[in-house]
Amino acid sequence: MLDKEQDSGDTKGAASAPDSATDSAPKATSPPPPVYDESIVEEIGALIDDAKLYATAELAFQKTRANLAGKSVGIALGAVILAIILLHIALISMAVGLVIALEPLVTIWGAIAIVAGVMLLGVGALGYVAASKGRLIAEMFASPPIGEASDDGEEA
Repeated sequence: MLDKEQDSGDTKGAASAPDSATDSAPKATSPPPPVYDESIVEEIGALIDDAKLYATAELAFQKTRANLAGKSVGIALGAVILAIILLHIALISMAVGLVIALEPLVTIWGAIAIVAGVMLLGVGALGYVAASKGRLIAEMFASPPIGEASDDGEEA
């Protein structure tokens, strides 16, 4: 019989002991959940701030790169102009030297004619190459006549 009392006392004690977690808190209704999650709004705000920071940094980088490229282009253009001037002087020197070298073989007028003729042939060959490449470029950007099919099978 003692066993029954101990068993029943244990169950009564456990049932009658107040639960500290549920009884100590007042029984108030919880507020309704917000329509949006505040953490998501904070994350979107941080994302917008990061995007602004990235755009500002990218703009500064592109400005710096353009500035450096502009300076480099200026230096390169100056170097090309100087190289063309020096090439021109070298070609004049070569032409004068050839005239002087050919003069004992074929009079002065013959030497001038030979040197000038060879140079004019070179100019003509370079002009022909430039004109053919110019026509090729023009054909690349020309639109086909109306009603004629283009290369991909569609009409213009």
